[in-house]
Amino acid sequence: MTTKLILLGAGKIGDAILNLLSHTGDYEITVADRDAERLKYVEQAGFPNTRIVQADLSDKAAVTELIRGHKVTMSACPYFLTPIIAGAAKAANSHYFDLTEDVESTRIVKQLAENADCAFVPQCGLAPGFISIVANDVAKRFETLRDVSMRVGALPTFPNNALKYNLTWSTDGLINEYCNPCEAIVDGELRETAALEEIEHFSLDGIDYEAFNTSGGLGTLCESLQGKVQNLNYKTVRYPGHRDIVKMLIRDLQLGKLERRPILKEVMETAIPMTKQDVVLVFVSVVGMRDGRLEQESYAKKIYAQEVNGQLLSAIQLTTASGICAMVDLVVTGKLPQHGLVRQEQTLLSDFLANRFGRYYAI
Repeated sequence: MTTKLILLGAGKIGDAILNLLSHTGDYEITVADRDAERLKYVEQAGFPNTRIVQADLSDKAAVTELIRGHKVTMSACPYFLTPIIAGAAKAANSHYFDLTEDVESTRIVKQLAENADCAFVPQCGLAPGFISIVANDVAKRFETLRDVSMRVGALPTFPNNALKYNLTWSTDGLINEYCNPCEAIVDGELRETAALEEIEHFSLDGIDYEAFNTSGGLGTLCESLQGKVQNLNYKTVRYPGHRDIVKMLIRDLQLGKLERRPILKEVMETAIPMTKQDVVLVFVSVVGMRDGRLEQESYAKKIYAQEVNGQLLSAIQLTTASGICAMVDLVVTGKLPQHGLVRQEQTLLSDFLANRFGRYYAI
C-alpha cells in the first residue's frame, strides 16, 4: 500500500526529494509551491506518482486543507514558513518533517509536538540532521564524555573565486547560519556563541580547511547531551580565507542586520554561481574515558555529486534529500516514534545507513 505524502516546496532540495521518493513506488506524492515556473519544471521532469498544486504556503488555513488526508508532510520551504506549515500539519494530524536550521522556528515545532498524535521530526538534513546521528553514535561508545566536535562543509570541488565557494542550497539558510547566534556547551554549561568566530584550521586528505561557528548545526544535541559532556560544538567547514571575506560583508558592511539581509542575498545570488560539482565533508571527533583511559575516536566522510535515476544531484542536494527521506521511511516503517517530538539523535546510525536513502552516506 502506498503512503500519501505532501511535499511543500519545489526548489533545489525539493527537486532532489522528488527524485528519490517518486521512483520507489511506495509514496503517492503531492508537491505544492507558489512558484508556477518551479511546478512547471516538476511537471516536465515527469516524476512518477506525483501531482502538482500551486498554492500560497503562507496561509495556514489553506495549507491545513492542502495537507489533510496525507499521512506525511515534508517541508522544503524557507525557515520563516516553518511555524505555519508545522501548525497546519498538526491540525491535519500528519507526520511532519523539515530541513530547517533555524533555532527559533524549531522551538515552535517543539512546542507543537507536545501531546501531538503525529510525529514531529524537524532538522532532518545534513547539519542539523545526519551529523547529530553520527555524533551520538560515536559518543555512546564512551563511558564519560569530555569533548564532542562536529564539523560539516558543503564545498565546490573546483573553487575558483575569492570566496572559494559556490551556492549549493538555500541562500536564506546560508545567511541565517552566518548571522544568527550559535549554541554550544562550554565547560559543562550551555552557552550562546557568536557566528563566524572561533576559527580553526585543519587538513584532511592533504587539503587545508578552516572551520568556524555557525548557527543551527547542532539541532537538539545540546539538550540531549547537556550534563553528559564538558564541551560540545559545531562549526562549518570552508576553504581558507572564506570566513574573513564573509565577516567583512556581514560585520564591517553590516549586511548581516536583519533589514539588510535581502541586500546580502541579492549580492550573493547575483555574483556567486551555483554548481553541482561539489563535495560534502562530515567530520566528528569525540574525546572521553573508555576502559579507564582517555581516548579519541573520529568519523570522517566525503560524499560527492552523483547521478540518481538519470539526474545529476549535487552532493548537498543528495545528502540533504536522502537525510529527510530516510527519516520519513524510518517513521513510516515504525522504527521511530509515531507521535511527539522525534530528535535526530534518537535514530540508530546502523538503521539510517541500512535504509535505501541513508545508504547514500555509506557509499
